[in-house]
Amino acid sequence: MVINQISERIYYLPFDENTDRPNLGYILGKKYSIMIDCGNSPKHLSLFYVGLEERHLPIPQFVFITHWHWDHTFGMKSFNGTTIAGRLTNNKLKEVMQWKWTDQAMKERLVSGEEIEFCDENIHKEYKNLSEICVKSADVTFDKGISIDLGGITCTALHCPSPHSKDSVIIYVPEEKILFCGDADSGDFYDNKGQREVERVKQYRDVLMKIPFEVYLHGHCEPLSRKQVFIDLEEMMGGN
Repeated sequence: MVINQISERIYYLPFDENTDRPNLGYILGKKYSIMIDCGNSPKHLSLFYVGLEERHLPIPQFVFITHWHWDHTFGMKSFNGTTIAGRLTNNKLKEVMQWKWTDQAMKERLVSGEEIEFCDENIHKEYKNLSEICVKSADVTFDKGISIDLGGITCTALHCPSPHSKDSVIIYVPEEKILFCGDADSGDFYDNKGQREVERVKQYRDVLMKIPFEVYLHGHCEPLSRKQVFIDLEEMMGGN
């Protein structure tokens, strides 16, 4: 599996639409390395590890989770290191840990609105055996933000307003001017039928304007330039 390189010390495993696998980021420091999101299954995480091995890169000791959605978190149980998430994300993970993973239980969550059809379909595609699903909470949590010095390179995770999910966290690497956003600029499929609340897009844009990033990596897109990100955000706001 090919791991793409964005800069001297930052890489990512590209997203895969077949089962809604997101980009998995990787930041290489002199002392430690960190992963961005843990994938939608142990198999997804394993592909990431294979890609690192092919590039002779060390397995990360840490992982930042950008938000609670299954495609970014269901690989956590197989991560051999320290998992880090915002408190809101971890609270939701603890809730999902109580869910049962049978066809009947999943159908009931669709009816109740706890789950959405798109995720239900892709979970079934990723997991032929639903009993393999095991949701894990994070080892370390934070409220507003947290920074880690990896040795010669730092990364800062910040909780921020987002049109996608209220627990969204973005990760900025100042030495490389790269920002990992998870799915933060996407629509809200759980509470707003996939639409973006304009005010939340504005709040998100205002946060991004204060961060001097040059490259932006969304969970399900190719890397974007700063200029393109703000063009896209303006379009999401209807030109406001």
